[in-house]
Amino acid sequence: MGHSQADKAASRERVLRIAARKVRAEGVTRPGVAELMKEAGLTHGGFYKHFTSRDDLISQASAVALAEGSAKMERAARKNEQDPRAGLVDAYLARQHRDSPATGCALVTLGADAGRGDQHFKEAYEKQVRAYLDLIAGLEGDTEEARAEAMLTLSALVGATLMSRALADPGLSDELLETVTGQLERHASGPLPPAD
Repeated sequence: MGHSQADKAASRERVLRIAARKVRAEGVTRPGVAELMKEAGLTHGGFYKHFTSRDDLISQASAVALAEGSAKMERAARKNEQDPRAGLVDAYLARQHRDSPATGCALVTLGADAGRGDQHFKEAYEKQVRAYLDLIAGLEGDTEEARAEAMLTLSALVGATLMSRALADPGLSDELLETVTGQLERHASGPLPPAD
């Protein structure tokens, strides 16, 4: 690859990384081409050297944003050697994750967009859901029951994070994260006792 081709590839990757961060933080409708190119240190006119359209860029950036989550989830699970599932739950439902959507899990931000998106977008979202389900189920022995638990866990993680980001009351937001964390950890340790 010649120097100019290497520069072009590096510029394209820089734009994709910036766009992936933006779609995680703001969804797919907000980031504009001029804004993204300026942040990447490139001219608006150079955009079409890298992407066929804004939709092309957003589609690729969304796929990048979704895929980046797997490594983070695996690292979170490895932090707690005694109970990897608890490590994953604690990291996902942490205030830091709630307060940092630009570097957080794209499943939270892009769920509604994927639901309204084209087939390619839905497939990229589904690929990430499947990867997370496999990871979580694998922590529990990869049985049919573990897969069902993984579906419950992932749904609670994504839903609680989404809701906690949307609440105006910081106290309620914190309470939601703490309560769901506690309930998931209690649920993982065995059936909940019947209510009195």
